[in-house]
Amino acid sequence: MGIRGRVSRSTLADANESHDWRIFSDFAQILIARARLLYSHDSFGAGLQFNAYALDSTTIDLCLAVFPWARFRQRKGAVKMHTMIDLHGNIPVFLCVTDGKVHDVNILAQIVPEAGAFYIVDRGYVDFLRLYRFTVATAFFVTRTKENIRLRRRYSHPVDPGSDVRSGHPVVLATPGSAKHYPDPLRRIRYFVTKHQRFLVFTNNFELPALTIAALNKSRWQVELFFKWIKQHLRFKAFFGTSQNAVQTQIRIAISMYVSVAIV
Repeated sequence: MGIRGRVSRSTLADANESHDWRIFSDFAQILIARARLLYSHDSFGAGLQFNAYALDSTTIDLCLAVFPWARFRQRKGAVKMHTMIDLHGNIPVFLCVTDGKVHDVNILAQIVPEAGAFYIVDRGYVDFLRLYRFTVATAFFVTRTKENIRLRRRYSHPVDPGSDVRSGHPVVLATPGSAKHYPDPLRRIRYFVTKHQRFLVFTNNFELPALTIAALNKSRWQVELFFKWIKQHLRFKAFFGTSQNAVQTQIRIAISMYVSVAIV
């Protein structure tokens, strides 16, 4: 690269402080577009021809004395990296870095639903007003239920007694406030991964087989593996520079490196 000597940490910190992080964000998007083309036909186990995305976040701990702008708790600093990956190749297609206090559900407002695509999220993203945007846009979501969500069953569908799916039926929201935000019916599916591991999910898709919906819900784990790879192989604990711009820059560079490996 033409670097003839050792580059000091302060030099890298100055570069991260002075260069606008959006430069590296735009560069990452160019790499992402290239990688998505390479992996567009890869299967992720659900056998879908449509696009499918998994959305989640990970918390990156920071020292509050060094990063005072990243206040998370009274004596703790952190930022959150909200990431949505394309399950065809596990390529990150959306990234938003916020302070640690921002709740995951707020990120749904920044997602532009793609007609016909599937979005797999955890129950931390359950907000019926925001989820209804996906239904209006003819996009589909798959998520787990919360214990306090009240659903009223309309009728039951028969299931194969030999499969892991134990029940599947259309439901409507029983709480007036939730029903106002989401007036359409939903589909609730209960299945077992192992004898003692039960999952209860709901979706706005009524066409796919219940086993396919269950496979989609299982595929959400791919975004967790993405976070694990990033933290194990790239510098996510030692930042060069302490400003918001420096942190944003280094995270975008890490994403670019991940996508570069995928392209290679």
